Amino acid sequence: MASTISRRTILVAGLTLPGLTLPLAARSQPTPSAWPERPIRMLVPFAAGGGTDISTRIIAPKLSDLLGQPVIVENRPGAGGTLGTAEIAKAPPDGSAFLMATLSTVGLAVGLYRSLPYDPERDLIAVHPTVLVPIALVVHPALGVRTVPEFVALLKANPGKYSFGSAGNGTSGHIAGAAFLNLTGTEALHVPYRGSGPVFNDLLAGTVHFTFDITGLIKPHHAAGTLRALGIATPERSPELPDVPTFIEQGLPEYRAYSWYGVFAPKATPAPIVARMAGAIETALADTAVSQRLVEQGLVPMRDFTPARFQQFLADELAYWVPIVRATGAKVD
Repeated sequence: MASTISRRTILVAGLTLPGLTLPLAARSQPTPSAWPERPIRMLVPFAAGGGTDISTRIIAPKLSDLLGQPVIVENRPGAGGTLGTAEIAKAPPDGSAFLMATLSTVGLAVGLYRSLPYDPERDLIAVHPTVLVPIALVVHPALGVRTVPEFVALLKANPGKYSFGSAGNGTSGHIAGAAFLNLTGTEALHVPYRGSGPVFNDLLAGTVHFTFDITGLIKPHHAAGTLRALGIATPERSPELPDVPTFIEQGLPEYRAYSWYGVFAPKATPAPIVARMAGAIETALADTAVSQRLVEQGLVPMRDFTPARFQQFLADELAYWVPIVRATGAKVD
């Protein structure tokens, strides 16, 4: 992972009619200029309590205000987020349902799964990204390690003894862990869950021993001493965990891990609907209260995107990450 986030083209805030003669199916489609005429589903393909869910619930009320209809967050966990993603890929393209996707569900999964029930570029329309997500390594304090080098030494001395949890097979946490093990020549058992919430429950209980996840979820446990963050996998330290050094500082400059979340629509959703939703997301992310709450969770709002720019961003991410995923050897049947 020699490339760094700073080299990527990620722009974030602060950083840089139907007629009566038409068939019934056609008449059932909404007039784009009148959309939305009913509540909108925003499907999160992970369990409640994780970073994707939390960020979506921060943004959704503002979207409801801007669009004039309730934006209802619905959790559909399973299969590393691919279950819910497939549901939206097959949903009617009428603006009634959108997906809060992640790098893992529309990027990493392409390199992990032998057979995906959807193609991110063919079956989904990129609407607008929401946040960039720095990732950190956190361990149970019972392991007795305080630095990344100490942790690597522990794993090397006990191959296969320890386990790490992730929000599911193919998620960013899974690939971050697999890439770390591959880079350091260590072994550990991967335990997939149905979201980050259950991972932290078991990590606190000592059922699993470490995980890679967002700083916002790690921060309260690190501050309380119930868990110990060892390293930030981005070039700079996190404002959420200022006392935690980066992997670069600890002798692993080639290790990088991050994610991002973003809204997608079913393919063939009318362009005016996509554009209006994208505009609402851009406005929501510019709102001071929304932005502040996201930053408090360790999430960086991603601004100044159009659907076309987000679609190109997705293509670039696929070209960057899929080879990395395949190099780890991680696979999901």
